[in-house]
This record gives sequence, C-alpha cells and structure tokens, in this order.
Amino acid sequence: MNRGLYSACSAMLVQETNLDVVTNNLANVDTVGFRKRVSANAEFSALMDRLEKISEDGETKITTYPPFSMNWKGKQVIGGMALANIYSQSYMDTQPGVVQTTDAPFDAVIDGPGYFAVQDGAGNTYYTRQGNFMVGPDGTLVTRDGMALQGDGGPIAVEEASSAKILGNGQVLADGEVVGQITLYTFENATYLQQVGRNNLLVVNNDSGAPIPVPAEETRLLPGALEMSNVSVVEEMVRMIEAQRAYEGASKALMTHDETTGKLISSFGRS
Repeated sequence: MNRGLYSACSAMLVQETNLDVVTNNLANVDTVGFRKRVSANAEFSALMDRLEKISEDGETKITTYPPFSMNWKGKQVIGGMALANIYSQSYMDTQPGVVQTTDAPFDAVIDGPGYFAVQDGAGNTYYTRQGNFMVGPDGTLVTRDGMALQGDGGPIAVEEASSAKILGNGQVLADGEVVGQITLYTFENATYLQQVGRNNLLVVNNDSGAPIPVPAEETRLLPGALEMSNVSVVEEMVRMIEAQRAYEGASKALMTHDETTGKLISSFGRS
C-alpha cells in the first residue's frame, strides 16, 4: 500500500472525528452541567506498540514493548508510519462551567470537584454535574430526565412537603426537617468517565477509578444556582475551522498522491 495514501486517509478520518466532537460540544453549549470533550490523537506506530492480553481475572492488561517492529516473519508489512495520525479517544475537560443564579429551591452547584449520583429505573447509576432537580411523581428528587438523586440512604423523598430546599452542606430540608443528605462522589481520573446522553457520565473499565464518596462534612454546594456547560463557543469555532482546513489539506494530499501513482503506473505500463 502507498504509505502516502494511508497517511492522508488517516488524517482525514482524524479530522472528521474531531469535527464530530466539536459539533457535539457546540450542540450542548446551553446544557446544564455539560463538560466538553477534547479529542486525543496518536501516532499509528505508538498504538501498534501496545499488546493487549486477558489476565486470569478477566481484566484486559495492556503491555508496551518499545520499539515495536511491524513485521511478519522478518518481512516489513506496512513500513514506517510515524507520520500517520489516528484518532485515539476523547477525554472530558473537568474545568468548571459558569455559575448562573436561579434561586430555585432544588437547584445546586457543586463547589469544587465531585459529581451527583443519579439512578435510572433499571438501577443503573450515573454521575453528573447537572444540579437542577425537581420533585418526581413518587415524591423523590429527580433530574429532568427522571433519574433519582441518590443520598446517603438512597433516593431522597420530600413527599408533599409545603416547603423544601437544598442546603449548602448537602442536606435536604422538607417542612423544616432533614429528610436526606446528598452524597457527592469524586474519581481518581474523572477525564475517563464516558459520556451518556447529554450530561450523564458512566464508569467504564475502571479507567477513571472507582467512585469515592465525599464525606458529608466536606460536602459544599451553592444552593439556588446552576453550573452551565464549560464550552466556549469561540474556542470550539476555532477548533472547527482548524479541523476543516486540516481535512482539506489531507484531501489535497490524497489527490496528489493518487495522481502521482496514476502517472507512475502509466509510465511503467508504456515501457
């Protein structure tokens, strides 16, 4: 295979994925608690340095053997691909978003690192910075998607209280009585949390580490406010333009290599 063609094609695929990531960020610029994603690319040879093995406990172990020699029975198959860039993954930017005051009793912003834990009807637990809650049909605090906010004893029920609110220490008051304590969670490496939907996050393959409960005495919330997305429209537009221009450049390189290869074949075909 012509290595120039492969490098150009891989560059086009990378920029196409980068555009998808930027588009998703721009689509969620007004989503409460959304954390933008950032693309991470890698050299083709760098990923080929990784050897994955399944251990006895069922976990996938990744071992690196530098330098990696891409050959089969002593014959070079692909050749040096140091210039070939491929999409590796996207990671979450954990920088906080802008705080917007709402004065709503069930709105809260996490002051510092941490995530709310919410649970869907099937018992799946997700983590989010979305702090706009409401009272669900069963009298518990839920997200706008109907997921139950988790406290130290499970869902927090306010029932039909005439007045209820969230306090700065994470306690939930209903008619002047404490009915629950919101539990926050942190992660060793939150950038590896997988985005599910608009602003829910899921632990996958323990790359982020297990959720670590924040002690109740260390819980800090800003009641009556919401954390908006941390997406900067200007930055994302710049990234979009960069990706589009890089895609166009790779496309032109691909066409040039294709034309050169065609001329070479024609020249050798006449000789």
